[in-house]
Amino acid sequence: MTRAQLQTYLETPLVRYGIIAVILFNAVLLGLETIPAVMDVAGPLIFALDAACLAIFVAELSAKLIAQGSRFWRDGWNLFDSVIVGVALIPGSGAFSVLRALRVLRILRIVSVFPRLRRVVEGLVTALPGMGSVFVLMGIIFYIGAVMATTLFGPSFPDWFGSLPRSGYTLFQIMTLESWSMGIVRPVMDVYPYAWAFFLPFILMTTFAVVNLLVGLVVNSMQDAHAEETNAATDAYRDEVLVKLAAIEARMDRADKR
Repeated sequence: MTRAQLQTYLETPLVRYGIIAVILFNAVLLGLETIPAVMDVAGPLIFALDAACLAIFVAELSAKLIAQGSRFWRDGWNLFDSVIVGVALIPGSGAFSVLRALRVLRILRIVSVFPRLRRVVEGLVTALPGMGSVFVLMGIIFYIGAVMATTLFGPSFPDWFGSLPRSGYTLFQIMTLESWSMGIVRPVMDVYPYAWAFFLPFILMTTFAVVNLLVGLVVNSMQDAHAEETNAATDAYRDEVLVKLAAIEARMDRADKR
């Protein structure tokens, strides 16, 4: 079998959906390993099936490496799969026993198999530069808010606002809207009645403005990634049609000459 034939075979629905089935089956096995009652009954069988799944992943990546050659390492998703499978190959005993928990990362291979999930991840990666600017803005807002909160409320509420790190953590909890009213703001307002004038603008700027800005950046990046994928598919179809038209014209020219 040539490299081109092997690559074509790896892209067939049978292989693609087969790998998806193995990934999902392996995810179930990894979950079963956390249940002591199940492991007492079928522990050796589960470990054997887990090793078989890992062997299938290694065989698939090896086949891709043979089929694609040096192109294999230029594909980011191939590198992603290689790292995930490589972590699973590290011995789970001795100094590396903590890495045993990382075997569950094999489930992430489902991202590289499903085009829609890949589009989501590509959208997130594309949005990172813009998100960086938003994070800087959020960091400035948090720093200003933490300094003000420590100065204003620290003497009466040292557990929440006694230092800059504590104030930053408390403000982060408020941003997530986790017990922000009854748990933090109202007790503070019992001592400082006008504390709402600080907390409400902070919530509006962080929770409703900056966080929604992050969501908008991600959605926009995902739309751009989808548009690029659609354009690439359209260009490929156009090139295929042009090749067929050129072949038809060539046959018509030969027929006219006869």
